[in-house]
Amino acid sequence: MVREDLRAASDHLRAASVAADDSDHEQRLYDQSDALADLATADDGPDHGRLARITHALDDLADAVEDEEARESIADAKASVEAYRETVDGV
Repeated sequence: MVREDLRAASDHLRAASVAADDSDHEQRLYDQSDALADLATADDGPDHGRLARITHALDDLADAVEDEEARESIADAKASVEAYRETVDGV
């Protein structure tokens, strides 16, 4: 099963990593993108706690990057993660 919202978030972060103004940010964005791609196709989806940690990491990354295009892609990724989170049972 593919979780399309998480796949979309991964794609947005790949775009952000390309636009990133700093190699450290580029690597962090790429790593987060890779993690979301794995979650998108994992047997079990992430729980609310994992999704909350991801959105907090995205907030930190958005604050750290200076490139506006990268920030917009990060915001789009966060929106996709939040859209997926609305479908998760619990909390």
